[in-house]
Amino acid sequence: MRFVLASASPARLNVLRAAGIEPTVVVSGVDEDAVAASLTDPSPAELVAALALAKAEAVADEVADPDAVVVGCDSMLWAGGELVGKPGEAEVARKRWTQLAGGTGELLTGHAVLRLEAGRRTRQAAGTQSTTVRFADPTPAELDAYVATGEPLNVAGGFTLDGLGGWFVEGIDGDPSSVIGISLPLTRRLLAEVGVSVVNLWRS
Repeated sequence: MRFVLASASPARLNVLRAAGIEPTVVVSGVDEDAVAASLTDPSPAELVAALALAKAEAVADEVADPDAVVVGCDSMLWAGGELVGKPGEAEVARKRWTQLAGGTGELLTGHAVLRLEAGRRTRQAAGTQSTTVRFADPTPAELDAYVATGEPLNVAGGFTLDGLGGWFVEGIDGDPSSVIGISLPLTRRLLAEVGVSVVNLWRS
C-alpha cells in the first residue's frame, strides 16, 4: 500500500520519514482562499479540516496506485482571536511575532485520510489536533535576525518548532509532531478509521 502525502512541506516529510514511512509526495495546488470562501462561518477547527480534505481529494484524483492512502494536512495558529496562516512577507512576520512574544497560541492541524482500493476512493476520515504553544520574548535584534532568514515567512503562524524558530518557543502543551506539521497520533487514528494499521506502512 502506498502512503501519499498531499503536501510540499519538507517538515511533514521529515516527520514521516523519521517515523518509518517513506511517502510519495504529490502537491495538491488547491486554492486555499477559494475553499475558505466556500464555507459558511466555519470554526477554526472546521476550516483546517476542510482545507486538509480539499487537498487530499485533489491529490486522490491524480494517484495512479490502485491501493493507497492519501493524507492531506493544513495548519494554522489561533492567537489573539484570529486564525493566522503563513505570513508571506517579512513585515507581516515581524508584526505577528511582536504580537505573539511572551504569549501563547493554539496550533491547529487538520488532517484528512482517503483510502483508495482497486483505484477507487472507498473510505475517508478527517480530524483536527490542537496544541498550545508558549512563545518566548525575543529581543528586537533576535527577531530581526530570525525574520531575515526567511524561515518564518512560509510556515503556519510564522514559526517552526524543529528549525530556527525553536529557539523562541518556551514550550508546548500537546503533540509536538502536530506543531511540526503532521500529527502522528491523529494520523494513526484516522488511518485506523479507514481500515489501515500504521505498522503495515512502515518501511521493511
